[in-house]
Amino acid sequence: MLSPVTGPREETKAALRARVLAARRALDPAQLERAASSVTRFVLDLPDVMAARCVAAYLSIGTEPSTAELLTRLRSSGVRLLMPVVLDDLDLDWAIYDEPRQITQDTHGLWNPVGPRLGVDAIAEADVVITPALAVAADTGVRLGRGGGCYDRALARVPAARLVVALLHEGELLPRVPTEPHDRPVDLAVLPSGVHRFRPAGAEGRP
Repeated sequence: MLSPVTGPREETKAALRARVLAARRALDPAQLERAASSVTRFVLDLPDVMAARCVAAYLSIGTEPSTAELLTRLRSSGVRLLMPVVLDDLDLDWAIYDEPRQITQDTHGLWNPVGPRLGVDAIAEADVVITPALAVAADTGVRLGRGGGCYDRALARVPAARLVVALLHEGELLPRVPTEPHDRPVDLAVLPSGVHRFRPAGAEGRP
């Protein structure tokens, strides 16, 4: 579990990313499996997800909270799944995720669906957006990504009333996260222990 930083000097984003990634590498397969099972259950039980016709999500890699079962369950329920495709400028295009075997791995090590590209604005069609994160600030919902700015740009295109959900391991919901003006807050963080909400259910707009 990640330990909160204490003291007057705020940790840099690079240092915090390194700490989170080191903590994730220390997780054993049994911990990763239990985390994936719990996170999947909590996400599927969210009312917004149960009612969603279109969800933007992603194929997890490495020690990220696994989305494999989550995607399978969403597909089996008839949800239209949008998956990101990283462009050369690190913006995100989107494609439909129809078939688990129809994916390729790009130069960033990310899995991309092979279907037609829908454009960078397609994320606005999603009723719910599920986003990766390394950490989230417990008070504001500001997320820490991997530093490329892909999701900062993509989330700026999401209508304010749509639900944005970050998936975390235990200990990655932190008292504070270094923040910059372009950082986009999420509405919920889902951890193996439960759901942390940053705005009231049904509220309009982001915090």
